[in-house]
Formats: sequence, C-alpha cells, structure tokens
Amino acid sequence: MTLAQAVPPGEPGISLRERKKLATRRALRRVALDLVAERGFAHVTVEDIAEAADVSPRTFFNYFPSKEAVLFGADPERVTALRERLVHEAPGETALTALRAALVGESRALAEELGELGGDPVSWLRRMKAARVDPHLRAAQAAHMANVERVVTDALAERLGTDPEHDPYPGLLAGAAMGVMRATTTFWASSGGAVAIDHLADLAFRALADGLPEDCAVRRVTETAHRKDDH
Repeated sequence: MTLAQAVPPGEPGISLRERKKLATRRALRRVALDLVAERGFAHVTVEDIAEAADVSPRTFFNYFPSKEAVLFGADPERVTALRERLVHEAPGETALTALRAALVGESRALAEELGELGGDPVSWLRRMKAARVDPHLRAAQAAHMANVERVVTDALAERLGTDPEHDPYPGLLAGAAMGVMRATTTFWASSGGAVAIDHLADLAFRALADGLPEDCAVRRVTETAHRKDDH
C-alpha cells in the first residue's frame, strides 16, 4: 500500500496537504501494528516501519518520536488540546462534569481513529494491547499515561483555582478518571465493542459521580449487550 492510495478521499474542512499528513500518520500506525503483530515488538525497527509505509525514517520521526509512540498514538498536540478543554470549556459546570465531557470525547475520537485505520476498530485496539506485553513498551505506555494524568491534574487545578501541591482533589479526580478510561477501553476491547465506547465511558463517569453504586446503569447496559450477543 502506497501513501497515495491511503489519502482519505474527502474530509470536509481539511486541505489536501493536511489530508496527506493524516494519511501518512494512519499508514505508519497501520503498518506498525501489522509488523508488531507478525514479528513481535522487539523485532520491529523504525526503519522496518518506514520501509513498509514507503517513507523515510526521517519522515517517520516527523510524526512520532519513537516506535513506542506509533503504537499507542502518543500525540503531544492532542494532550495539549485536552488540557485546554478542561480549563476553558463548560464554564460554570463542575470539574467532574467538564472532565466527563472531555474524556467521553476522547473515547469517541479513539474509536474513530481506530476505525480510520481500516477494518475492525476493536481488532486494532486488541493488537495494541497484545503488543504491550513487551516490558519496554509497557513502561513507555505507563510513562505516557502518567504524563497525561499530570496534565489533567494541572488543568483541573487551574480550572478550580487551586494548587495541587496543597489540594489533593485535582489529583484524586484525575487518577479516578484515568482508571475509568482504562477500565472502559479494556472492557470495550474484550467485549468486541458490544457497547459504543463513548456511551460506555459516559455511563462510567456518571456512575463515578454517583459514588459507584452496585446497580449503576453501566452494569445494566453491558449485561443487556452480552445477553443480545448470546442469542
């Protein structure tokens, strides 16, 4: 597959140059996941990924800082955008409400991004998770998630006008939110996408706001989805 073949045919509001950049990014992620699934993370190099995507290693590094980043989609611009949303969007709403809206949006974007790779989005996510059995990649992913959690903590503190060094609430909320995201993406992948990930995340955050009652709606909707699959 060449990059010219991978250019999305027509995404509204995006220039041809931006569409080509997006196509390159998607192609790099797609071939990286394919190669790692075939050979294992330790046996795939940046040069292998670049060659399979028909670009130079230099071009690869224009899009991703490392082969670890290409697998879990680490994008500094996306993290920055998340921070801005947490600080400025939904003025007058609680920090938890703003956080729920932002991370539900991130869940939706994840599903769309995986879908744009072609094929089954859940299958791509499973490949990513399978690749993370490699200790080095697991450590890189953990470092990335820790960075996201710090960004979320600082953004919530700014929104609340407080100092996370003296007020534990922003950090507690950020830590709980990361737990929600890990749990919902893991369930979504293991269930084969039985429930849309953004709906699942929304219900999970609502359950968190309610104190995680045992009869929360997120449990009911997932049980219903599994019963449908069994028939």
